Amino acid sequence: MTVSDTYGGQDKGMKTNLIHVYLPQGFADWEVGHAMAYLNQHPHQFMPTPYSLRTVGETRAAVRSMGGLTLLPDLTLAELQPADSALLILPGGSSWDAEGNVAAAEKAREFVTAGVPVAAICGATAGLARVGLLDDRKHTSNAADYLAATGYAGKARYVDAPVVRDGGVITAASTAPVAFAAAIFEALDLYTPEVRAAWSGLFSTGEAQYYHALVGALGGAESEA
Repeated sequence: MTVSDTYGGQDKGMKTNLIHVYLPQGFADWEVGHAMAYLNQHPHQFMPTPYSLRTVGETRAAVRSMGGLTLLPDLTLAELQPADSALLILPGGSSWDAEGNVAAAEKAREFVTAGVPVAAICGATAGLARVGLLDDRKHTSNAADYLAATGYAGKARYVDAPVVRDGGVITAASTAPVAFAAAIFEALDLYTPEVRAAWSGLFSTGEAQYYHALVGALGGAESEA
């Protein structure tokens, strides 16, 4: 995993344990699956976390993912406030390429201004580019040309890497859901560096050595990862 990090330290001392995930119609569910599964607090979790997830929609109407999942958002964008969140996650999906989800991108800018981190993957990075959030910070996406098509002013700050963190914003390519999740863990100061490295290695390669390293880093008995 390659992470370029000049994050400003807003990940420390969060006042809430809620993480919010925006769900546009047709969102790419696999891009945020690793992060959601390992961030959300639930009984008997192999890797404990203090966080719980809440989903956010334009409305509370059902949203259907690209993979065919039908979900009911917990709250609307209008109800979401940065002070009530530790992090906002924006998954990709074709709606971003149609220049949709403008309200979500504006909400992301509100989060960053308030010092609450935002994590965007795939098409959601184009949404951030369109509202100027990538003009002055290092970032990545599916490709430099993909973001350039938005007409944004941050081309010189594009980094050819799976995931980049800078200035309270995490950006990632569609091919890097594991690296994206690991960068979120790091931004939240969640798990030790050893746990994050072993987890990333396991889900990037599937090699048993990383599973054993993960178990050792967690200091527990072997179980389902």
